[in-house]
Amino acid sequence: MRVVIMGCGRVGSTLAAVLAEGGHEVTILDTNPDAFRRLPRNFRGTAIVGNGIDEGALRRAGIEKADAFVAITQGDNRNVMAAQIAQRIFNVPRVFCRIYDPIRYEMYKELGVETLSSTIVMSQLFHEAILKAPVRRS
Repeated sequence: MRVVIMGCGRVGSTLAAVLAEGGHEVTILDTNPDAFRRLPRNFRGTAIVGNGIDEGALRRAGIEKADAFVAITQGDNRNVMAAQIAQRIFNVPRVFCRIYDPIRYEMYKELGVETLSSTIVMSQLFHEAILKAPVRRS
């Protein structure tokens, strides 16, 4: 599978490394060249300095042949813009977008983009962990 990832932060770099290690063709974009230091030394993908809302940068990243696009920067607005560009201009079959703000989550989800809210997901995981953990009092 060919995957283009926008954002080489902790989550983006980890996702890129796992996908590349699994034999997928991965290209990761970030506006900050220092961000690529988060990638493992043996990273088998491609790292490109560029902005995922710039069509030229997306073309350099191979978006036209991508099977999936992941917008995973810290900026909700930039993520949804890039996701819409990937989906509507380049017709990428699977497009994923990380959103922090739970209020925006519903709105962006309605745009037809597969949206994940880190805030909601983490809240759900903590909720489950709290309810599963036995209460220990000394």
